[in-house]
Amino acid sequence: MQISDNFDSGNIRVIDASDPSNIRLAIKHDNQSEFYQWFHFKLQTDTTQTTNPQEHVIHLNNAGKAAYVAGWEDYQAVASYDREHWFRVPTTYDGDKLTITLTPEYDSVYFAYFSPYSYERHQNLLHNAQMHLDCQLQVLGQTLDGRDISLLKVGEEGEGKRIIWLTARQHPGETMAEWFIEGFLDRLLDDDDGVARVLVNKAVFYIVPNMNPDGSVRGHLRTNAVGANLNREWLNPTMERSPEVYLVRKKMLETGVDMFLDVHGDEALPVNFLAGCEGVVAYDERHKSLEDKFKAILLSLTPEFQDERGYDKDEPGKANPTVGTNWVGNQFKCLAYTIEMPFKDNDLLPDYSMGWSDIRSSLLGRDFLTGVYHIVDDLR
Repeated sequence: MQISDNFDSGNIRVIDASDPSNIRLAIKHDNQSEFYQWFHFKLQTDTTQTTNPQEHVIHLNNAGKAAYVAGWEDYQAVASYDREHWFRVPTTYDGDKLTITLTPEYDSVYFAYFSPYSYERHQNLLHNAQMHLDCQLQVLGQTLDGRDISLLKVGEEGEGKRIIWLTARQHPGETMAEWFIEGFLDRLLDDDDGVARVLVNKAVFYIVPNMNPDGSVRGHLRTNAVGANLNREWLNPTMERSPEVYLVRKKMLETGVDMFLDVHGDEALPVNFLAGCEGVVAYDERHKSLEDKFKAILLSLTPEFQDERGYDKDEPGKANPTVGTNWVGNQFKCLAYTIEMPFKDNDLLPDYSMGWSDIRSSLLGRDFLTGVYHIVDDLR
């Protein structure tokens, strides 16, 4: 039996893998950071050694000190034999260890915190999109590890056209965010979709599918190559610490912003929800009316969305200005929302075999395009 993480977004440390019934592992920290929670590893075993299938019991020994321990409550890990189809596996948490149990059907099986979105798939997403007549692939610069900070521009500037920005994976372990973008883009670039055609006529989209490619490849939960939490860098980013935010922010200042959606995942809450910028100095009644209308539209579009559970709202003038949604909403006085999806399941519409998944994240992205369609005329 062998356990490894030497691949894109891999993260695990082996303590003892000599006994299939008591495999002891630990999650590695993000580089130069105290954050950890994302795990992704491969278990290689031999299913032909015995006539009786061998149950494998895997303990993540340091789960009790992870970044968001509430995320382990009622959580089920995902596994895959082909790295395409990910399914939930029995998982328990005792306040100290996270324990995953599986009797493998094949010799090699992958486990992860959520369905991974690989750097190779990221490249395919970018380059397939650029083949569309309305889409241009731009490179804003490089990360600290030398990877491209890539931007997709959909549509052409014109008088009266709205400027809509989407960013995803500021926190690299929140892979559901790029699955969301994949669904959003797939529909936006569909010439046969009337909603997409109207939107491309009315708006220009600037989309960053992965704000944190270094952290993604390194197997980080929350930070970039040098331990910077990008969603706390928006007030004063630097090329030395957070070039990802510095360059995206610089481009925003060039283009302007009429709407901003920053896509994330939440470890603890088993629902989809939005977090606004109600605590910023520039927040006013127009902000509030746009927020209320957009949420009402989404509630009418999909049962996957709700507005009863979410983060506590910031008091007026008390919002953290280093957070992307707050900085953008205040700087451009525009509709700005953080989209949060669960790592667990959507309690309102549970799927006991899949939980919240890559496919459902992608479908939610498609639904959000309709939401943008219904509010685009009100953005300016």
